[in-house]
Amino acid sequence: MNNAMLTTREAAERLGVSVRTVQLWVEQGLLAAWKTAGGHRRIPHEDVDRLLKRWNTPNPPNQPQVFRLLIVEDDLGMRKIYRSLIGEWGFDIEIIEAEDGFEGLIRLGDCPPDLLITDLAMPNLDGFALIRSVRRTLPTDKPHILVVTALSPEEIEENGGLPEDIPVLQKPLEPKKLRQHIEERLGEHAATR
Repeated sequence: MNNAMLTTREAAERLGVSVRTVQLWVEQGLLAAWKTAGGHRRIPHEDVDRLLKRWNTPNPPNQPQVFRLLIVEDDLGMRKIYRSLIGEWGFDIEIIEAEDGFEGLIRLGDCPPDLLITDLAMPNLDGFALIRSVRRTLPTDKPHILVVTALSPEEIEENGGLPEDIPVLQKPLEPKKLRQHIEERLGEHAATR
């Protein structure tokens, strides 16, 4: 095999995502690829490195560090609730949205957040897979992760569970608890500026 090319599985291992995620990224044009005569994808090593570099690029020095919140939620109504609540609270936050875990990973690569709020039950790439990918590819202390879900604790366990350090809020969402989590993260963010 040409060392400049990776199989889909090799690309997935380097990126810390599933093979299906790599396939989706190829279909969406996020990663370049060509197919062998047997129908297998080959991905240029440089393209995978480019994506990894984008994910791991820190903010330029002397640039104001705005607090970024990434909301990964497939329900448009819920995303509107988040925006409305945070707007009412007057927090100086940049809100980034994604409709599923796949889009969430792309947004994470484009603009690493300080706080990731994610649902668990979503199409394409669910919150469980998103969290596993984030924990494999990014430092464990950033982004902070908060799960907001309608799944019961038993259903969460049936799906493989979550790391113990990730707080879970149940739907319907209690605004007071959400605000408390955001304020804690904002306080930490301000202390490190």
